Amino acid sequence: MRKIALISEHASPLAQIGSTDSGGQNVYVAQLSRHLARLGYVVDVFTRRDAENQEQVVEWEQNVRVIHVPAGPAQFIPKEEMLPFVDQFSRFVVRFARRQKVPYDLFHANFFMSGMVAQQVKQILGIPFVMTFHALGRVRRLSQGQADSFPDVRFAIEERLMQEADRVIAECPQDQSDMEQLYGAPPERIDIVPCGFDPDEFWPDTIDARQPLGIGKDEFVVLQLGRMVPRKGVDNVIRAVAILKHQYQVQCRLLIVGGNTPEPDPEATPELGRMMALAESVGITESVTFTGQRPRDQLRYFYSAANVFVTTPWYEPFGITPLEAMACGTPVVGTAVGGIKSTVVDGETGYLVPPNDPAALAERLAWLHDHPQIAQRLGWAGMRRAYQQFTWRNVASQVAAVYEAALSAATLPLSPLVASAESGIRS
Repeated sequence: MRKIALISEHASPLAQIGSTDSGGQNVYVAQLSRHLARLGYVVDVFTRRDAENQEQVVEWEQNVRVIHVPAGPAQFIPKEEMLPFVDQFSRFVVRFARRQKVPYDLFHANFFMSGMVAQQVKQILGIPFVMTFHALGRVRRLSQGQADSFPDVRFAIEERLMQEADRVIAECPQDQSDMEQLYGAPPERIDIVPCGFDPDEFWPDTIDARQPLGIGKDEFVVLQLGRMVPRKGVDNVIRAVAILKHQYQVQCRLLIVGGNTPEPDPEATPELGRMMALAESVGITESVTFTGQRPRDQLRYFYSAANVFVTTPWYEPFGITPLEAMACGTPVVGTAVGGIKSTVVDGETGYLVPPNDPAALAERLAWLHDHPQIAQRLGWAGMRRAYQQFTWRNVASQVAAVYEAALSAATLPLSPLVASAESGIRS
């Protein structure tokens, strides 16, 4: 029985999803650890302690523990400010690993700072590690410019991790291409494994999902769901709905689900306040409903109630929400960036549009409004694609194969030539 340690310094599997720094990586770590355990692995997840009342070791599920690492103050810290605490995090993980009766076989680092921890563990304890970046600094800088507040040293750290990790997991072909072209990553050590969705969480609602949400049966509903941060392009969706209303004369309801609090609070979520002001300035306040943060067990009702799910970030390493919408049988219109290009098949499961182009998005929304039968077929095709290719069970099996490849390579005997050379060095 393999014992695996996942490191996710800022994204805890126990966090409430949807706040500023709690999104796709939290879901990835939670679902991957859970499904690895079901495959027979024993899993520990190391994440930073961000509250005083957190137990250091939480027995979360069968064969899955969450280890809260004391590194920096026990409070929320934006991930952009965590770099000074990585050494403290690493020292704790090394000490914890040394005390285990059953040693870890492999570490799986998530995000570059977790990679730094795994790198130190490997140097001190000799345990191999696999790396998933979830976002790349150079791509982020190209997309966000001065809005990216990570220091430039991140680029060199990521480049070194790509050279030293035993295997690197890219989440989509674009991710692999970026690693190779922007960092010179060795392609022979990169494996493409996507993110996924959980069929126990997301499926088409067989009963009317609209009634409990207060949505009329005949309303045309556009859904935007996710973290309320600028790069998600929520402003693009609002502008597109304004065009849909004023130019195409389509009456619709735009649901915007997300924020740092259960009720929409502009002070707690500044991006939410900006979006509310934008909706008023383009004249569609009465057509937009800001719901605030919603628990994950309610999200399928929103996906199922919508006529179309829209996700138009201008930078997206993968994007889990399109998969969740597809699993609920809802057609997706997304920007042709990152992993969305891989999950949404243009013209078959939904449509792809350029980023920052509300006119193109409005045109697609108008088409779906005018052709409901085609929209329904797109939704069904998306559901089939999601269930065939993107369940977390399937993803975990692929990740497990990557682990085994890394472990096999780490234990391969040296060739006679290399063994002779190393023997000469030691003597």
